[in-house]
Amino acid sequence: MTEKYSVKRTPKIVVIGGGSGQPVVLNGLKKYENDLTAIITVADDGGSSGTLRDYLQMVPPGDIRNVMATLSQLPASLIDIFQYRFKPEDEMLAHHSLGNLIIAAMAEKEHDIFDGVQVLAKIMQVKGHVYPVANEPLVLHAAFTDGTYLAGEAEITAAHKVIDHIWVTPQAAPATHDIQSPKKVVNAILEADVVVLGPGSLFTSILPNLMVPNVAEALRATRAKIVYIANIMTQKGETDNFTDADHVKAINEHVGERVVDAVIMNTGKVPEDYIDWQRWNEISLQVDSDPESVKEQGATPVIGDLLALRDDGAFHDGDAVAQLIMQIAADE
Repeated sequence: MTEKYSVKRTPKIVVIGGGSGQPVVLNGLKKYENDLTAIITVADDGGSSGTLRDYLQMVPPGDIRNVMATLSQLPASLIDIFQYRFKPEDEMLAHHSLGNLIIAAMAEKEHDIFDGVQVLAKIMQVKGHVYPVANEPLVLHAAFTDGTYLAGEAEITAAHKVIDHIWVTPQAAPATHDIQSPKKVVNAILEADVVVLGPGSLFTSILPNLMVPNVAEALRATRAKIVYIANIMTQKGETDNFTDADHVKAINEHVGERVVDAVIMNTGKVPEDYIDWQRWNEISLQVDSDPESVKEQGATPVIGDLLALRDDGAFHDGDAVAQLIMQIAADE
């Protein structure tokens, strides 16, 4: 791997992921002086995003919307409108977020989702950069340890089966053409001081980004410090009994090289009687912390109490995580 280097200036930080975990970290990082880039998965096929994806043959907008809302410097009242979700009784608009519809309109207007998002980011006064990992919707595929296969993020998540490995293909026919991330995505990784992976669902939010060939290549080539934020809870069926080191091993194996340099690990304990298991039915148990095995994966453990208990669930404290990321960026 290319030798790393220390940061002597405003750090360039790239956060790769999707789902609900990515905005939590971005919300913490936006409070610091940095050059921030969010790279977002486009393999989601559920909910409003999935409907728009199928109907308009576009990149699913939901994760992009949440990141833009997080990084926007517009008044909170305008962000609330952007995030507004229509009621179930609203027939053709039921369950759609207004922001999803706006992103769909910008993609159509600019004839390109990537360009449409860049124009909208300026309108919304976004701090940093918001980049979909690909300019086309991707189909997620999973091979399970029982020898079966499934396609589609929603179906893979709902299967609650142990995943051996995942890969992505383009949604559009022919599905044989090479998937490539836009040049700005690759350059952001190559020019970064720190690349952050996660937190989020390992196989459905983080790894789909890394399965785009030129993204994996950029991660192998970059001089950035690559940091994985270990999940607090395992995901039912997907990462049951995974330690934080097991997550790192899966990332390295999918990328094809030991790329993770540091792992941000939580020491806070989730009370046994706190989680509402019906509400948060996709999670299983708290991830076991194994610093020695993380070191065996070639990564440095970065440890702290990062636990935020709210809404009967266990989450990362975005401010605490951001502080550790900034410390990693500043390390000589």
